[in-house]
Amino acid sequence: MPDTEAFEAAKKKIIGVDRQRIGIGTLSEKTIHAILKNYYQPDEDKQEMPIENFVADIYSDGEIIEIQTRQFNRMRDKLKAFLPLYPVTIVYPIPREKWLVWIDEESGELSKKRKSPVKGNPYMAFPELYKIKMFLKEPNLRLKFVFLDIEEYRLLNGWSRDRKKGSSRYDRIPTELVEEIDINCIRDYMQFVPYELEGEFTSKEFAKAAHISVSLAQTVLNILYYVGTVTRTGKRGNQILYTVLD
Repeated sequence: MPDTEAFEAAKKKIIGVDRQRIGIGTLSEKTIHAILKNYYQPDEDKQEMPIENFVADIYSDGEIIEIQTRQFNRMRDKLKAFLPLYPVTIVYPIPREKWLVWIDEESGELSKKRKSPVKGNPYMAFPELYKIKMFLKEPNLRLKFVFLDIEEYRLLNGWSRDRKKGSSRYDRIPTELVEEIDINCIRDYMQFVPYELEGEFTSKEFAKAAHISVSLAQTVLNILYYVGTVTRTGKRGNQILYTVLD
């Protein structure tokens, strides 16, 4: 269960009690990263630690924690150096619910919050996992998907008439830590197979059961096949058939 008090303390440390008093213009572009780093390790002496010619976000009691909001491919050299020597947990934040706020660059005016219809799910992490696929079976690797409710601030600088399409993301401010999903061993990947799938199934059937796109389902199944959660049993037409391994 998430520690609500610890999360609020980390938020307060990074963005203060009253965000309006501080002002949106003074917020770091990596607010989520900073808050999660202080949530998982409030002792700053254990943050940004030089290890094996790299800098670990957190190093405590012989273990490393890396908070990675995107571009897992950038972690490959770090993981190659860290994993033979230390347990490493990669923390990946996923917006569960998101409210959008638009910033007018000229006036600094903020729009009213609008709730995004998109809701976060754990499958969103799999395109990033694919980028470090070669490390997923390493016994020292652990993963933690952190579901947050967030406010996302975007600049009105896009190419469309309303300046929203193609706009730049300014910052994301977490308002609540909702849930944490852990992968501590290969067996834990089983939680991502929808329970209603029985016998053989295709990526299209997996997508329908998981309520995700077929292309995302194909990426998820690629990972699940690699770690040995599912196996390929043949084809139905031009679609690969999968079944869950016991």
